[in-house]
Amino acid sequence: MTLASLVLFLTFTLLAFNAGHILRGVAEGESREQKVWARAGSSAVLPCHLSPRKMSKSGKQLPDKTSVLWKRHGGSAHQESHMVLEVGYSGLRKMSLPMRPRVSVQDSALHNGNFSLRIDPVRSEDAGLYEAQVAYNTDIQSCQVELGVVTVTLSPPSPVVENEPLLLSCNSSHRASLVETCWFHNGHLVPTSRTFCSLHGALSILRPAVSDAGSWRCQLRYSDNEIISATYNLQILGFDGPMNPVVYAAAGSAADLPCTLSYLPSAFGSNVVAAHWSRLAGGHLQDWDISQNSSSRSFPLHLPEVGPGDAGQYRCAVSVGSKTITRDVTLAVVTVTPSIQGPVSEGSRLLLICSLTHPRGHERFQWKHLDSVPTNSKLAVATSHNLEGQRSQTGPTLEILQVSQKDTGTWECSIYGPEGRLGAVEYGLHITGAQVSSPPAIFSGQVTFGLTLTLFLLLMVCVLALALQKRARSPAFPALEGMVAVTVPRKKEVQENQKEKIQQTEC
Repeated sequence: MTLASLVLFLTFTLLAFNAGHILRGVAEGESREQKVWARAGSSAVLPCHLSPRKMSKSGKQLPDKTSVLWKRHGGSAHQESHMVLEVGYSGLRKMSLPMRPRVSVQDSALHNGNFSLRIDPVRSEDAGLYEAQVAYNTDIQSCQVELGVVTVTLSPPSPVVENEPLLLSCNSSHRASLVETCWFHNGHLVPTSRTFCSLHGALSILRPAVSDAGSWRCQLRYSDNEIISATYNLQILGFDGPMNPVVYAAAGSAADLPCTLSYLPSAFGSNVVAAHWSRLAGGHLQDWDISQNSSSRSFPLHLPEVGPGDAGQYRCAVSVGSKTITRDVTLAVVTVTPSIQGPVSEGSRLLLICSLTHPRGHERFQWKHLDSVPTNSKLAVATSHNLEGQRSQTGPTLEILQVSQKDTGTWECSIYGPEGRLGAVEYGLHITGAQVSSPPAIFSGQVTFGLTLTLFLLLMVCVLALALQKRARSPAFPALEGMVAVTVPRKKEVQENQKEKIQQTEC
Protein backbone atom coordinates (compact mmCIF):
# COMPACT_ATOMS: atom_id res chain seq x y z
CA MET A 1 0.00 0.00 0.00
CA THR A 2 1.45 3.34 -1.03
CA LEU A 3 1.65 6.34 1.24
CA ALA A 4 -1.09 8.13 -0.70
CA SER A 5 -3.44 5.17 -0.32
CA LEU A 6 -2.73 5.07 3.40
CA VAL A 7 -3.54 8.78 3.80
CA LEU A 8 -6.82 8.42 1.86
CA PHE A 9 -7.79 5.38 3.95
CA LEU A 10 -7.19 7.21 7.22
CA THR A 11 -9.06 10.30 5.96
CA PHE A 12 -12.18 8.33 4.97
CA THR A 13 -12.06 6.39 8.22
CA LEU A 14 -11.97 9.62 10.24
CA LEU A 15 -14.80 11.16 8.24
CA ALA A 16 -16.90 8.02 8.65
CA PHE A 17 -16.24 8.05 12.38
CA ASN A 18 -17.19 11.72 12.74
CA ALA A 19 -20.25 11.29 10.54
CA GLY A 20 -21.40 8.32 12.56
CA HIS A 21 -20.88 10.27 15.77
CA ILE A 22 -22.98 13.21 14.49
CA LEU A 23 -25.69 10.95 13.17
CA ARG A 24 -25.93 9.23 16.50
CA GLY A 25 -26.38 12.61 18.15
CA VAL A 26 -29.03 13.62 15.67
CA ALA A 27 -30.78 10.30 16.02
CA GLU A 28 -30.74 10.74 19.74
CA GLY A 29 -32.21 14.19 19.29
CA GLU A 30 -34.85 12.93 16.90
CA SER A 31 -35.86 10.27 19.36
CA ARG A 32 -36.39 13.11 21.83
CA GLU A 33 -38.49 15.21 19.48
CA GLN A 34 -41.29 16.81 21.43
CA LYS A 35 -44.26 19.09 20.81
CA VAL A 36 -45.00 22.03 23.03
CA TRP A 37 -48.18 24.10 22.99
CA ALA A 38 -48.25 27.66 24.30
CA ARG A 39 -50.81 30.45 24.30
CA ALA A 40 -49.90 33.61 22.49
CA GLY A 41 -48.90 36.22 25.02
CA SER A 42 -47.59 33.69 27.55
CA SER A 43 -44.12 32.11 27.88
CA ALA A 44 -42.92 28.80 26.41
CA VAL A 45 -39.94 26.58 27.18
CA LEU A 46 -38.54 24.32 24.42
CA PRO A 47 -36.81 21.50 26.34
CA CYS A 48 -33.38 20.15 25.50
CA HIS A 49 -31.42 18.18 28.13
CA LEU A 50 -28.26 16.10 27.90
CA SER A 51 -28.92 12.42 28.56
CA PRO A 52 -27.91 11.10 32.00
CA ARG A 53 -25.57 8.61 30.30
CA LYS A 54 -23.57 11.36 28.65
CA MET A 55 -23.64 13.49 31.80
CA SER A 56 -22.09 10.58 33.73
CA LYS A 57 -19.32 10.35 31.16
CA SER A 58 -18.63 14.07 31.29
CA GLY A 59 -18.76 14.29 35.04
CA LYS A 60 -21.13 16.40 37.09
CA GLN A 61 -20.65 19.48 34.89
CA LEU A 62 -19.79 20.12 31.26
CA PRO A 63 -16.57 21.88 30.36
CA ASP A 64 -16.49 25.62 29.80
CA LYS A 65 -16.05 25.12 26.07
CA THR A 66 -19.71 24.46 25.34
CA SER A 67 -21.65 26.10 22.50
CA VAL A 68 -25.41 26.11 21.81
CA LEU A 69 -27.13 26.90 18.52
CA TRP A 70 -30.92 27.09 18.23
CA LYS A 71 -32.35 27.17 14.72
CA ARG A 72 -35.86 27.37 13.38
CA HIS A 73 -36.83 25.47 10.24
CA GLY A 74 -39.86 27.58 9.55
CA GLY A 75 -43.48 26.71 8.85
CA SER A 76 -42.69 23.99 6.28
CA ALA A 77 -39.82 21.59 5.59
CA HIS A 78 -38.93 23.36 2.33
CA GLN A 79 -38.11 26.63 4.04
CA GLU A 80 -34.50 27.28 4.93
CA SER A 81 -33.60 27.25 8.59
CA HIS A 82 -32.40 30.41 10.27
CA MET A 83 -30.61 31.15 13.49
CA VAL A 84 -32.67 31.96 16.58
CA LEU A 85 -30.04 32.05 19.34
CA GLU A 86 -26.36 31.16 19.46
CA VAL A 87 -24.11 31.00 22.50
CA GLY A 88 -20.41 30.60 21.55
CA TYR A 89 -17.56 29.00 23.50
CA SER A 90 -16.63 32.41 24.84
CA GLY A 91 -20.18 33.15 25.98
CA LEU A 92 -20.87 35.57 23.15
CA ARG A 93 -24.57 35.59 22.21
CA LYS A 94 -26.23 36.17 18.88
CA MET A 95 -29.98 36.54 18.37
CA SER A 96 -32.22 36.92 15.39
CA LEU A 97 -33.66 40.39 15.09
CA PRO A 98 -37.38 39.39 15.05
CA MET A 99 -37.06 37.40 18.30
CA ARG A 100 -34.78 39.77 20.20
CA PRO A 101 -34.97 39.99 23.23
CA ARG A 102 -37.70 37.38 23.71
CA VAL A 103 -35.39 34.31 23.57
CA SER A 104 -32.90 33.22 26.22
CA VAL A 105 -31.04 30.28 27.79
CA GLN A 106 -29.79 30.05 31.36
CA ASP A 107 -26.04 30.27 31.69
CA SER A 108 -26.03 28.42 34.99
CA ALA A 109 -28.03 25.58 33.47
CA LEU A 110 -25.75 25.07 30.45
CA HIS A 111 -23.01 23.39 32.49
CA ASN A 112 -25.66 21.10 34.04
CA GLY A 113 -26.78 19.80 30.66
CA ASN A 114 -29.92 22.01 30.34
CA PHE A 115 -29.99 23.80 26.98
CA SER A 116 -33.72 24.64 26.93
CA LEU A 117 -34.85 27.70 24.99
CA ARG A 118 -37.26 30.13 26.64
CA ILE A 119 -39.52 32.39 24.57
CA ASP A 120 -41.37 35.15 26.44
CA PRO A 121 -43.79 36.30 25.25
CA VAL A 122 -44.86 33.90 22.52
CA ARG A 123 -46.36 35.24 19.32
CA SER A 124 -48.56 33.43 16.84
CA GLU A 125 -45.84 33.66 14.18
CA ASP A 126 -43.39 31.78 16.42
CA ALA A 127 -45.03 28.43 15.63
CA GLY A 128 -42.75 25.94 13.86
CA LEU A 129 -39.97 23.36 14.22
CA TYR A 130 -36.95 24.29 16.35
CA GLU A 131 -33.62 22.43 16.54
CA ALA A 132 -30.79 22.78 19.01
CA GLN A 133 -27.17 21.74 18.40
CA VAL A 134 -24.93 21.55 21.43
CA ALA A 135 -21.17 21.06 21.07
CA TYR A 136 -18.98 20.21 24.04
CA ASN A 137 -15.51 18.71 23.83
CA THR A 138 -15.74 16.51 20.71
CA ASP A 139 -19.42 15.57 21.19
CA ILE A 140 -22.51 17.06 19.56
CA GLN A 141 -26.02 16.88 21.03
CA SER A 142 -29.13 17.59 18.92
CA CYS A 143 -32.75 18.25 20.00
CA GLN A 144 -35.86 18.94 17.97
CA VAL A 145 -38.99 20.57 19.40
CA GLU A 146 -42.12 21.62 17.55
CA LEU A 147 -43.82 24.71 18.97
CA GLY A 148 -47.56 25.05 18.51
CA VAL A 149 -49.28 28.33 19.35
CA VAL A 150 -52.86 28.75 20.55
CA THR A 151 -54.27 32.24 20.14
CA VAL A 152 -57.14 33.65 22.21
CA THR A 153 -58.28 37.10 21.14
CA LEU A 154 -60.80 39.45 22.73
CA SER A 155 -63.00 41.87 20.84
CA PRO A 156 -63.38 44.70 21.71
CA PRO A 157 -59.98 44.87 23.39
CA SER A 158 -59.60 45.36 27.12
CA PRO A 159 -61.07 46.95 29.11
CA VAL A 160 -64.42 45.28 28.51
CA VAL A 161 -67.38 47.15 29.98
CA GLU A 162 -70.28 45.26 31.54
CA ASN A 163 -73.44 44.93 29.43
CA GLU A 164 -71.46 45.56 26.22
CA PRO A 165 -71.22 42.48 23.89
CA LEU A 166 -67.85 40.78 23.59
CA LEU A 167 -66.33 38.01 21.46
CA LEU A 168 -63.69 35.47 22.56
CA SER A 169 -61.95 33.71 19.65
CA CYS A 170 -59.77 30.62 20.01
CA ASN A 171 -57.60 29.04 17.26
CA SER A 172 -54.29 27.22 16.95
CA SER A 173 -51.50 26.52 14.49
CA HIS A 174 -52.53 22.85 14.17
CA ARG A 175 -52.94 21.84 10.53
CA ALA A 176 -55.81 19.36 10.97
CA SER A 177 -59.43 20.43 10.61
CA LEU A 178 -61.32 21.65 13.68
CA VAL A 179 -64.13 19.34 14.83
CA GLU A 180 -65.40 20.71 18.17
CA THR A 181 -64.89 23.68 20.48
CA CYS A 182 -65.80 23.71 24.21
CA TRP A 183 -65.60 26.60 26.63
CA PHE A 184 -65.13 26.37 30.40
CA HIS A 185 -65.66 29.20 32.92
CA ASN A 186 -63.81 28.71 36.21
CA GLY A 187 -63.66 24.97 35.48
CA HIS A 188 -67.35 24.55 34.58
CA LEU A 189 -68.57 23.73 31.08
CA VAL A 190 -70.59 26.61 29.58
CA PRO A 191 -73.58 25.41 27.53
CA THR A 192 -74.87 27.36 24.57
CA SER A 193 -77.72 29.70 25.50
CA ARG A 194 -79.15 33.10 24.67
CA THR A 195 -76.33 34.71 26.61
CA PHE A 196 -73.46 32.45 25.49
CA CYS A 197 -73.16 31.45 21.84
CA SER A 198 -70.29 29.24 20.62
CA LEU A 199 -69.56 28.89 16.91
CA HIS A 200 -66.39 27.92 14.96
CA GLY A 201 -63.99 28.41 17.84
CA ALA A 202 -65.54 31.69 19.04
CA LEU A 203 -67.68 32.48 22.08
CA SER A 204 -70.07 35.42 22.05
CA ILE A 205 -71.31 36.92 25.35
CA LEU A 206 -74.21 39.26 24.62
CA ARG A 207 -74.56 40.97 28.02
CA PRO A 208 -71.42 40.33 30.06
CA ALA A 209 -71.66 40.92 33.80
CA VAL A 210 -68.98 41.27 36.44
CA SER A 211 -69.73 37.68 37.47
CA ASP A 212 -68.56 36.54 34.01
CA ALA A 213 -65.02 37.67 34.75
CA GLY A 214 -62.38 35.10 35.62
CA SER A 215 -60.68 32.17 33.94
CA TRP A 216 -62.01 31.08 30.52
CA ARG A 217 -60.55 27.97 28.88
CA CYS A 218 -61.14 26.93 25.29
CA GLN A 219 -60.72 23.30 24.27
CA LEU A 220 -60.19 22.53 20.57
CA ARG A 221 -60.61 19.01 19.21
CA TYR A 222 -59.30 18.24 15.70
CA SER A 223 -59.96 15.51 13.17
CA ASP A 224 -56.78 13.63 14.14
CA ASN A 225 -58.07 13.51 17.77
CA GLU A 226 -55.56 16.15 18.83
CA ILE A 227 -56.98 18.16 21.77
CA ILE A 228 -55.56 21.60 22.44
CA SER A 229 -56.62 24.03 25.15
CA ALA A 230 -55.73 27.53 26.26
CA THR A 231 -56.75 29.76 29.17
CA TYR A 232 -57.65 33.44 29.13
CA ASN A 233 -58.19 35.65 32.19
CA LEU A 234 -61.15 37.89 31.39
CA GLN A 235 -61.49 41.20 33.23
CA ILE A 236 -64.77 43.12 33.01
CA LEU A 237 -64.93 46.75 34.06
CA GLY A 238 -68.05 47.23 36.19
CA PHE A 239 -69.27 47.82 39.71
CA ASP A 240 -69.33 45.61 42.76
CA GLY A 241 -72.64 44.83 44.41
CA PRO A 242 -76.18 44.54 43.01
CA MET A 243 -77.25 46.12 39.74
CA ASN A 244 -79.62 48.67 41.32
CA PRO A 245 -78.51 49.18 44.93
CA VAL A 246 -80.80 50.82 47.48
CA VAL A 247 -79.39 52.54 50.57
CA TYR A 248 -81.72 52.82 53.59
CA ALA A 249 -80.98 55.71 55.97
CA ALA A 250 -82.86 57.15 58.94
CA ALA A 251 -84.00 60.74 58.71
CA GLY A 252 -81.43 63.00 60.35
CA SER A 253 -78.55 60.55 59.99
CA ALA A 254 -75.64 60.40 57.54
CA ALA A 255 -75.67 58.26 54.39
CA ASP A 256 -72.91 56.88 52.16
CA LEU A 257 -73.87 55.96 48.61
CA PRO A 258 -71.56 53.22 47.22
CA CYS A 259 -69.68 53.39 43.92
CA THR A 260 -66.98 50.70 43.80
CA LEU A 261 -65.31 49.39 40.64
CA SER A 262 -64.77 45.67 40.11
CA TYR A 263 -61.04 46.20 39.44
CA LEU A 264 -58.43 48.81 40.13
CA PRO A 265 -58.07 51.20 37.17
CA SER A 266 -54.37 50.33 37.04
CA ALA A 267 -55.33 46.73 36.14
CA PHE A 268 -56.40 48.04 32.74
CA GLY A 269 -53.24 50.06 32.30
CA SER A 270 -55.00 53.39 32.84
CA ASN A 271 -54.07 56.16 35.24
CA VAL A 272 -56.75 58.60 34.05
CA VAL A 273 -59.70 58.23 36.42
CA ALA A 274 -62.57 60.63 37.12
CA ALA A 275 -65.70 60.10 39.24
CA HIS A 276 -68.82 62.25 39.13
CA TRP A 277 -72.13 62.11 41.03
CA SER A 278 -75.36 63.75 39.88
CA ARG A 279 -79.01 63.93 40.93
CA LEU A 280 -82.04 65.52 39.31
CA ALA A 281 -84.22 66.94 42.10
CA GLY A 282 -87.09 69.33 41.49
CA GLY A 283 -85.89 70.16 38.01
CA HIS A 284 -82.46 71.17 39.35
CA LEU A 285 -79.36 69.12 38.61
CA GLN A 286 -77.04 68.65 41.57
CA ASP A 287 -73.42 67.69 40.89
CA TRP A 288 -70.59 66.36 43.04
CA ASP A 289 -67.05 65.75 41.80
CA ILE A 290 -65.02 63.07 43.59
CA SER A 291 -61.24 63.38 43.86
CA GLN A 292 -59.37 61.36 41.26
CA ASN A 293 -57.34 58.45 42.58
CA SER A 294 -56.13 55.67 40.28
CA SER A 295 -54.91 53.60 43.24
CA SER A 296 -58.47 53.26 44.60
CA ARG A 297 -61.55 51.67 43.15
CA SER A 298 -64.12 53.14 45.57
CA PHE A 299 -65.74 56.55 44.98
CA PRO A 300 -68.62 56.90 47.51
CA LEU A 301 -70.82 59.97 48.00
CA HIS A 302 -71.14 61.09 51.63
CA LEU A 303 -74.29 62.94 52.70
CA PRO A 304 -73.85 64.29 56.28
CA GLU A 305 -77.57 64.53 57.11
CA VAL A 306 -80.48 63.28 55.04
CA GLY A 307 -84.20 63.93 55.13
CA PRO A 308 -87.22 62.90 53.10
CA GLY A 309 -86.37 65.61 50.56
CA ASP A 310 -83.00 63.97 49.86
CA ALA A 311 -84.56 60.63 48.91
CA GLY A 312 -84.41 59.63 45.28
CA GLN A 313 -82.09 58.33 42.60
CA TYR A 314 -78.43 59.30 42.31
CA ARG A 315 -76.04 58.47 39.45
CA CYS A 316 -72.33 57.69 39.71
CA ALA A 317 -70.25 58.02 36.53
CA VAL A 318 -66.64 56.78 36.51
CA SER A 319 -64.30 57.35 33.56
CA VAL A 320 -61.35 54.97 33.15
CA GLY A 321 -59.31 56.06 30.18
CA SER A 322 -61.71 56.38 27.25
CA LYS A 323 -64.40 54.21 28.88
CA THR A 324 -67.19 55.63 31.07
CA ILE A 325 -69.57 53.48 33.09
CA THR A 326 -72.53 54.56 35.23
CA ARG A 327 -74.41 53.10 38.16
CA ASP A 328 -77.73 54.34 39.64
CA VAL A 329 -78.14 54.27 43.42
CA THR A 330 -81.46 54.88 45.20
CA LEU A 331 -81.58 56.58 48.60
CA ALA A 332 -84.59 55.53 50.71
CA VAL A 333 -85.24 57.56 53.86
CA VAL A 334 -86.99 56.01 56.88
CA THR A 335 -89.06 58.28 59.17
CA VAL A 336 -91.35 57.87 62.21
CA THR A 337 -94.42 60.11 62.47
CA PRO A 338 -96.34 60.22 65.81
CA SER A 339 -100.09 60.82 65.93
CA ILE A 340 -99.57 63.37 68.73
CA GLN A 341 -97.36 66.31 67.90
CA GLY A 342 -95.47 67.71 70.85
CA PRO A 343 -95.50 66.38 74.42
CA VAL A 344 -97.35 63.13 75.00
CA SER A 345 -99.48 62.93 78.15
CA GLU A 346 -99.72 59.80 80.20
CA GLY A 347 -102.87 57.82 79.50
CA SER A 348 -103.33 59.11 75.96
CA ARG A 349 -103.59 56.95 72.85
CA LEU A 350 -100.51 57.12 70.59
CA LEU A 351 -99.83 55.88 67.07
CA LEU A 352 -96.26 55.60 65.70
CA ILE A 353 -96.18 55.41 61.89
CA CYS A 354 -92.98 54.09 60.26
CA SER A 355 -92.82 55.27 56.65
CA LEU A 356 -90.32 54.53 53.89
CA THR A 357 -89.67 56.44 50.70
CA HIS A 358 -89.14 54.42 47.49
CA PRO A 359 -90.26 51.01 48.79
CA ARG A 360 -89.56 48.01 46.59
CA GLY A 361 -92.50 46.00 47.90
CA HIS A 362 -90.69 43.22 49.75
CA GLU A 363 -89.72 45.15 52.87
CA ARG A 364 -91.12 44.11 56.23
CA PHE A 365 -91.08 46.19 59.41
CA GLN A 366 -90.46 45.31 63.03
CA TRP A 367 -90.82 47.49 66.12
CA LYS A 368 -88.73 47.12 69.24
CA HIS A 369 -88.58 49.01 72.55
CA LEU A 370 -84.87 49.43 73.20
CA ASP A 371 -85.22 50.71 76.78
CA SER A 372 -87.69 48.10 77.99
CA VAL A 373 -87.30 44.68 79.55
CA PRO A 374 -87.46 41.66 77.21
CA THR A 375 -91.09 40.97 78.13
CA ASN A 376 -92.24 44.43 77.09
CA SER A 377 -90.07 44.20 73.99
CA LYS A 378 -91.81 41.01 72.94
CA LEU A 379 -95.19 42.59 73.55
CA ALA A 380 -94.22 45.56 71.42
CA VAL A 381 -93.11 43.33 68.60
CA ALA A 382 -96.27 41.27 68.84
CA THR A 383 -98.39 44.43 68.72
CA SER A 384 -96.55 45.51 65.56
CA HIS A 385 -97.21 42.15 63.89
CA ASN A 386 -100.89 42.29 64.83
CA LEU A 387 -101.25 45.65 63.16
CA GLU A 388 -99.06 44.79 60.19
CA GLY A 389 -102.01 43.54 58.15
CA GLN A 390 -103.91 46.78 58.83
CA ARG A 391 -101.13 49.30 58.21
CA SER A 392 -101.48 52.10 55.66
CA GLN A 393 -99.40 52.53 52.51
CA THR A 394 -96.99 54.90 54.23
CA GLY A 395 -95.79 52.13 56.50
CA PRO A 396 -96.69 49.94 59.47
CA THR A 397 -98.26 51.44 62.58
CA LEU A 398 -97.50 50.71 66.20
CA GLU A 399 -100.45 51.50 68.52
CA ILE A 400 -100.12 52.23 72.25
CA LEU A 401 -103.65 52.38 73.69
CA GLN A 402 -102.72 54.09 76.97
CA VAL A 403 -99.29 55.60 77.27
CA SER A 404 -97.65 54.87 80.60
CA GLN A 405 -94.26 55.51 82.16
CA LYS A 406 -93.03 52.09 81.07
CA ASP A 407 -93.42 53.15 77.43
CA THR A 408 -90.98 56.03 77.74
CA GLY A 409 -87.60 55.70 76.02
CA THR A 410 -86.42 54.79 72.52
CA TRP A 411 -88.55 52.87 70.02
CA GLU A 412 -86.81 51.38 66.98
CA CYS A 413 -88.41 50.58 63.63
CA SER A 414 -86.25 48.10 61.69
CA ILE A 415 -86.64 47.27 58.01
CA TYR A 416 -85.85 43.77 56.74
CA GLY A 417 -85.59 42.30 53.27
CA PRO A 418 -84.63 38.95 51.72
CA GLU A 419 -80.96 39.81 52.22
CA GLY A 420 -81.39 40.68 55.93
CA ARG A 421 -81.66 43.92 57.84
CA LEU A 422 -81.72 46.93 55.53
CA GLY A 423 -81.97 49.87 57.93
CA ALA A 424 -83.59 51.28 61.06
CA VAL A 425 -84.91 54.50 62.55
CA GLU A 426 -85.35 55.45 66.21
CA TYR A 427 -88.00 57.55 67.96
CA GLY A 428 -87.64 58.92 71.49
CA LEU A 429 -90.89 58.90 73.48
CA HIS A 430 -91.12 61.39 76.35
CA ILE A 431 -94.17 61.52 78.67
CA THR A 432 -95.11 64.83 80.37
CA GLY A 433 -97.38 63.56 83.21
CA ALA A 434 -100.80 62.17 84.27
CA GLN A 435 -103.86 63.23 82.33
CA VAL A 436 -107.47 63.38 83.69
CA SER A 437 -109.32 61.49 81.12
CA SER A 438 -112.63 63.04 80.02
CA PRO A 439 -115.64 60.75 79.55
CA PRO A 440 -116.56 59.78 76.06
CA ALA A 441 -118.99 62.10 74.29
CA ILE A 442 -121.55 59.37 73.84
CA PHE A 443 -121.99 59.12 77.66
CA SER A 444 -121.93 62.87 78.52
CA GLY A 445 -125.75 63.30 78.50
CA GLN A 446 -126.29 60.31 80.74
CA VAL A 447 -123.71 61.56 83.24
CA THR A 448 -125.33 65.02 83.39
CA PHE A 449 -128.80 63.54 83.94
CA GLY A 450 -127.48 61.29 86.70
CA LEU A 451 -125.80 64.18 88.52
CA THR A 452 -128.95 66.33 88.30
CA LEU A 453 -131.15 63.53 89.61
CA THR A 454 -128.77 62.89 92.48
CA LEU A 455 -128.73 66.57 93.52
CA PHE A 456 -132.55 66.72 93.38
CA LEU A 457 -132.91 63.68 95.58
CA LEU A 458 -130.44 65.09 98.09
CA LEU A 459 -132.41 68.37 98.22
CA MET A 460 -135.66 66.53 98.82
CA VAL A 461 -134.10 64.53 101.62
CA CYS A 462 -132.86 67.71 103.30
CA VAL A 463 -136.27 69.41 103.09
CA LEU A 464 -138.00 66.35 104.51
CA ALA A 465 -135.47 66.13 107.34
CA LEU A 466 -136.03 69.80 108.32
CA ALA A 467 -139.76 69.31 108.26
CA LEU A 468 -139.59 66.34 110.53
CA GLN A 469 -137.28 68.13 112.92
CA LYS A 470 -139.61 71.16 113.15
CA ARG A 471 -142.63 69.02 113.81
CA ALA A 472 -140.85 67.22 116.57
CA ARG A 473 -140.25 70.56 118.48
CA SER A 474 -143.91 72.01 118.25
CA PRO A 475 -146.13 72.33 121.68
CA ALA A 476 -149.05 70.17 122.60
CA PHE A 477 -151.63 73.09 122.39
CA PRO A 478 -151.51 74.83 119.04
CA ALA A 479 -153.56 77.87 120.30
CA LEU A 480 -150.74 78.93 122.58
CA GLU A 481 -148.33 79.30 119.62
CA GLY A 482 -149.59 82.94 119.01
CA MET A 483 -149.23 84.21 122.57
CA VAL A 484 -146.55 86.87 123.30
CA ALA A 485 -144.86 87.17 126.65
CA VAL A 486 -144.93 90.79 128.17
CA THR A 487 -142.79 91.90 131.10
CA VAL A 488 -144.65 94.10 133.77
CA PRO A 489 -142.51 96.79 135.48
CA ARG A 490 -142.38 97.04 139.22
CA LYS A 491 -144.22 99.85 141.25
CA LYS A 492 -141.08 101.46 142.63
CA GLU A 493 -139.55 101.74 139.18
CA VAL A 494 -142.73 103.44 137.88
CA GLN A 495 -142.65 106.09 140.58
CA GLU A 496 -139.03 106.95 139.93
CA ASN A 497 -139.72 107.32 136.24
CA GLN A 498 -142.58 109.72 136.94
CA LYS A 499 -140.36 111.94 139.18
CA GLU A 500 -137.81 112.22 136.48
CA LYS A 501 -140.36 113.31 133.93
CA ILE A 502 -141.74 116.08 136.40
CA GLN A 503 -138.28 117.44 136.94
CA GLN A 504 -137.66 117.62 133.24
CA THR A 505 -140.96 119.53 132.80
CA GLU A 506 -140.16 122.15 135.43
CA CYS A 507 -136.89 122.87 133.90
